[in-house]
Amino acid sequence: MKVICKQTCEKTKAVLDKGKCIALLVTRLAVGFVFLQAGWGKLNNLERTINFFETLGIPAPSIQGPFVAGLEFVGGILLLVGFLTRFISIPLTVTLIVAIATAKMDEVTAPWDILGLSEFALIALLVVLMTHGAGSASVDHFACRGKK
Repeated sequence: MKVICKQTCEKTKAVLDKGKCIALLVTRLAVGFVFLQAGWGKLNNLERTINFFETLGIPAPSIQGPFVAGLEFVGGILLLVGFLTRFISIPLTVTLIVAIATAKMDEVTAPWDILGLSEFALIALLVVLMTHGAGSASVDHFACRGKK
């Protein structure tokens, strides 16, 4: 009985490991694509981005606008390929927190309203990537494979 249980557990773990790989890949692709699109949109209309940042009261909008646009664009690419995933998730999370605090606060009338914001959902997915990494279908995985 013990042997059967051990074999079943090993098979279950193998299936779950494959599922984790797929889940992290789908998470990276979804979040990466959102940031790639957002960054591309901001980069292609920097004047509008800078003006919007001014209306939000963000300091140095002429510096912050291009910086955030570039961060989102490059960060999106890095997430899509799974390179420096844990690292890039940190500044992307910070941009989302700033977005909630500045551009989305008028949508928050009660503390639990934050849970309904798409920015909060992206933060949750980035936390998953920070804690679990990019998964085995990533540049991170192949770059670190021989370093253990």
